[in-house]
Amino acid sequence: MPKLRVVDSITELGAGDEGCLAVSGSHGGLSSARYALAARPLLSVFNDAGVGKEQAGIAALDFLQARDLAACTVSHLSARIGEAQSTLDDGIVSHLNALALAQGVRVNERCHQAIDTLQSLQRKTP
Repeated sequence: MPKLRVVDSITELGAGDEGCLAVSGSHGGLSSARYALAARPLLSVFNDAGVGKEQAGIAALDFLQARDLAACTVSHLSARIGEAQSTLDDGIVSHLNALALAQGVRVNERCHQAIDTLQSLQRKTP
């Protein structure tokens, strides 16, 4: 089963976190995506930060998809930016990339439910 990492900032992840489920309080911008890329979690969860100009708040999704990494965001209206526990407990998935969708993550799903589902699926995988 993949380890769950709940980090207020995605910058807290390191090489030892490869394959984890990373729930962060970070925005889903490109700068955050680069830290996720370095750590290579099974799934990265960010805050959409209101999406922003030219979708800057969710730019991590396409960036990580292009590098074979699943990612999603929770709505800034559902969870506090910068507080990973709020992301996990209160966050509602607002955007995701195709790899996250393939893992079973769904828009409008509660973050903790998505994480529970992924952990349960991983337990069943030999």
